[in-house]
Amino acid sequence: MEHTHTDAFRGARFHVVDLSGATFRECDLSGVRIVGSLVTDLRVSRHADDARVLVDDVDVTAYVSAELDRRYPERVQVRAVRTADDHRAMWDTVERLWSETIARAERLPEPLRHERVDDEWSFVETLRHLTFAIDLWVGRMILDEPAPCHRLGLPPTDITGQDAADLGVEVSARPSYAEVLAVYDGRRATMRRVVAGVTDAQLEEIRTAALTAAWGVESHSVDDCLRVVLDEHIAHRRYALRDLALLEAR
Repeated sequence: MEHTHTDAFRGARFHVVDLSGATFRECDLSGVRIVGSLVTDLRVSRHADDARVLVDDVDVTAYVSAELDRRYPERVQVRAVRTADDHRAMWDTVERLWSETIARAERLPEPLRHERVDDEWSFVETLRHLTFAIDLWVGRMILDEPAPCHRLGLPPTDITGQDAADLGVEVSARPSYAEVLAVYDGRRATMRRVVAGVTDAQLEEIRTAALTAAWGVESHSVDDCLRVVLDEHIAHRRYALRDLALLEAR
């Protein structure tokens, strides 16, 4: 049974209820309390690193963030980005890490690159999403392209099918790995070119555009737009590595 787009459970109390194996995806669980319950193998992936989490009244937020920084030092590097040179160095790091990750994925049979783990995006879908992120935040916001989105891009799940279609994106497409990689490589080249030419002064410039119909008109600095792309690559690489490890272990 699936419950979607509902607030029917807001403020609800569950007492002596079997919720084992349940999945809460893209839900608002702010203020949720789990008391005297079995939580064996409970797994939590937070929407934001600063989301406060308490376990047995102990705030573990800082511990989790510090451990992620230890495992993925690029998280520390991106937070220190201030100048155009910093952006260039950061994108060099991101490209190197993703080239290594792509090479790792290519050691798997192609069907596994299309396979979802625990209903998370497959490796191919992840590359499609990163393509979409560059299209929106670089193509639309920074370069002011009127139709920046490649049809094989993959938007976040809060964008409706109609909004995606209006952007020229075919969410239901089933392209080959080679097709997706070629598109993504092209978008990486676009990002590389923009970062190579950006100046400190340009980072402060404000861009205003409607990224999607659902999100409406937004204003962001060039610096913020580039940071979104960097953050997306860093976060989704972590998820990809997690899933690749499970696929490799089969």
